[in-house]
Amino acid sequence: MRDVYVIGIGMTHFGELWDTSFRDLFVEAALEAFGDANMDRLDSMYIGCMSGGLFVGQEHVGALLADYLGRVPIPTTRVETACASGGAAVRQAYLEVASGMSEVVLAGGVEKMTDSADVTAALATAADQEYEVYQGVTFPGLYALMARAHMHTYHTTREQLALVAVKNHHHGAMNSKTQFPFEITVEQVLASSMVADPLRLLDCSPVSDGAAAVILASEEVAKQAKGHPLVRVVASTQATGAMALHTRTDLTRLDTVEHSAQVAYQQAGITPDQVDVTEVHDCFTIAEICVMEALGYAEPGRAAALVEAGETRLGGSMPINTSGGLKSKGHPVGASGVAQVVELTIQLRREGGTRQVEGARIGLAQNMGGTGASSTVHILEGQA
Repeated sequence: MRDVYVIGIGMTHFGELWDTSFRDLFVEAALEAFGDANMDRLDSMYIGCMSGGLFVGQEHVGALLADYLGRVPIPTTRVETACASGGAAVRQAYLEVASGMSEVVLAGGVEKMTDSADVTAALATAADQEYEVYQGVTFPGLYALMARAHMHTYHTTREQLALVAVKNHHHGAMNSKTQFPFEITVEQVLASSMVADPLRLLDCSPVSDGAAAVILASEEVAKQAKGHPLVRVVASTQATGAMALHTRTDLTRLDTVEHSAQVAYQQAGITPDQVDVTEVHDCFTIAEICVMEALGYAEPGRAAALVEAGETRLGGSMPINTSGGLKSKGHPVGASGVAQVVELTIQLRREGGTRQVEGARIGLAQNMGGTGASSTVHILEGQA
């Protein structure tokens, strides 16, 4: 396997983008990535898209987007693994370049969720239909069960959950492409509408439209790209686990995240304490806390205390979701995993502006589907 580099990144604004179509979102992000890479070469594409059929009535997504981007006849494949579709698309692109089959591959992610008449039903397809959805549970309900289990087992407080949202909005306020670029307070989180006890509206990521794209290339091609420091993908992993919560032995643990992270650390030859900046899948505030523990950033039950101490904010020892995360930046489900890699590349190039993590050299992106049945982890390394 040979070295793989990120040579181009692009991302639309995330939000309720009523005037932009599904295909136009992808093309906007892809063209920005080509411009960033300062080259037009492309051998293949992978597109993360969770549910184009239910959200906009569009399947056969790969062919549509290749055509609209003017890239036929190159092979283009839609990748789906629920909300981890974007991360899985990046992994497929990585593997194609690393194997030597292609020199330049684009990994994109796109979703247009606001066009759907029933977003809740579309998202519920990522849960177990027979044992969860048929019984009436929703994703806020599932993550609420996980939150209650964590609170019961480890005495995690309602205020600590709120601090995750407050921190991510603080970061998102510095990102011009976020859906909600403003600060919030703990009091506002606790006063927001109840969704599924104990989770309130401001604990939940929003319904979003958006697209993101990264261009991966071999070392030979990457050295020809001009204008940006090199960023290398040093690990790319994926794991799969139990889908339904009732089949798990511990609702507070994300086994798939643990496994994908452990393999990623082995591939990269690092330990968790060597990661400088992290993007995690904070679809709900409890998710960020559980993911921190699964990544080995904290012992079980100790992640919430690190959030409360400010360690995960910019300036802390382990900055997490400098982009604003899914909570502030938005969560167009197929695009989120790709957008995480975009943010890490910005950080490792030292292009983060007011949200730059000083001295960042190693970044980790964790993207998951459902309540953690799918997980991808990517570790990137910038120039020293």
